[in-house]
Amino acid sequence: MERIRQLGTGIGWRPEIADAVERMAGSAGGVDWVEVVAENVCPGHIPESLLRLRERGVTVVPHGVSLGLGGADRPDEERLRNLAERAEALGAPLVTEHIAFVRAGGALTASPRLEAGHLLPVPRTRDALDVLCENVRIAQDALPVPLALENIAALINWPGEEMTEGQFLYDLVDRTGVRLLIDVANLHTNHVNRGEDPAKALDELPVEAIAYVHVAGGFERDGVWHDSHAHPVPQQVLDVLAELASRVSPPGVLLERDENFPEPAELERELDAIRGVLKTAGAQGGAPASQEPATTPATASATTPATAPPTTPATAPATSAESTAGSTAGSATAGEPVASAEEVPGGEAEPVARQRLGLAQAALLSALVAGTPVPEGFDRVRLGVQSRALAAKRADVVGKVAPELPVILGTSYRSAFVAYAQGHPMTDGYRRDALSFAEHLLLGDRVEDAGTRRALREWWLERSGPAPLSRRPTARLARATRRVLLRR
Repeated sequence: MERIRQLGTGIGWRPEIADAVERMAGSAGGVDWVEVVAENVCPGHIPESLLRLRERGVTVVPHGVSLGLGGADRPDEERLRNLAERAEALGAPLVTEHIAFVRAGGALTASPRLEAGHLLPVPRTRDALDVLCENVRIAQDALPVPLALENIAALINWPGEEMTEGQFLYDLVDRTGVRLLIDVANLHTNHVNRGEDPAKALDELPVEAIAYVHVAGGFERDGVWHDSHAHPVPQQVLDVLAELASRVSPPGVLLERDENFPEPAELERELDAIRGVLKTAGAQGGAPASQEPATTPATASATTPATAPPTTPATAPATSAESTAGSTAGSATAGEPVASAEEVPGGEAEPVARQRLGLAQAALLSALVAGTPVPEGFDRVRLGVQSRALAAKRADVVGKVAPELPVILGTSYRSAFVAYAQGHPMTDGYRRDALSFAEHLLLGDRVEDAGTRRALREWWLERSGPAPLSRRPTARLARATRRVLLRR
């Protein structure tokens, strides 16, 4: 593995705090580098603020959220090209993504394609690890710079898991050479919500593979930790950072904030707190970045599953600001004993593993977004909480992608969208989701006020027709036809 670049202390770049980030990047003890959500950047239209930061020598790292390397399908070539283009346009030394799946179904499982609009956990099984490793290698070959993967926060426990998180990540790094983006806020979230010990996970990690670290805020309510990215960083998360820093000096640490942005002075105080933790760990003899992990975890086997964390019923979701027909996608249940590579005839383990994983993920996602039966072994209460969280997140993101909808519908927007989401899974992104929601309301006569209905109809016609609106007779005829159908 090549030497990992030293990044320093950074912050997540967002348009709302762009000016503050530029000022901090120019001050002593300020921001050394920034991270930007890859899907929010167009290579040909990079925001002026990011260009100015690049001109001043500030490193910019693209952080992807939609690749879904933990899914059963091979990585989408177009998504990989887009991520590569953004890395090159930003002059990035690496790119990052998540160990998660974000969609399921399709040709692999002969079931409807479903989108989660959220990062969902991968089962820590041999099948899932085999598929993830192959997907990572495909991504590495397609990207012009090194790849680092982030551990996610999760509310759901997969039944029958065969490894701890630390063991899973250790084997992933050992087999692929991929780097790690360790989110200490996610380790704390999993501690509260899933009973997983952050110190144990850190003991098992290959710390020499850490590219950088995420730190983010959240809050606890009714025994559930909300990884909100919209609240101050609490002491508990800083304590996990201190645990990590006592084992290795991380090449970079980044503060994440996605909404509810405070005054710049508050962001600077949080950055100072992060530096203080790292400085204290260094003064107490924190391990150098090149140190080998203190503990090499034993390889777990399918016959010795890791102890499953408790599944205490939750009453509220733990979500992060990071975003069809619904038949159950197969009879395979998560956690069934699976054949090893040696047990598969002809040694072709990967296609079999992909199909088994695909069936399990499609069944879970269908239960979450389409109301199909809960797969065997999952906690029904937790799945209900996660399902409501996904619907609420869809409403939030659609409201940002199509900000006119909350204005047109007023206070009824959120309840109307959540009701719509329960029977209409997302299949093709948030912009299509917004149009489909408007169609649902108009064609079902679900908007009583005539003025609201007229405004919604005009909004839909403006965005579903040619762009920009054409004056050609055929285009006008098409729009008129749509108007007639909507009036009916």
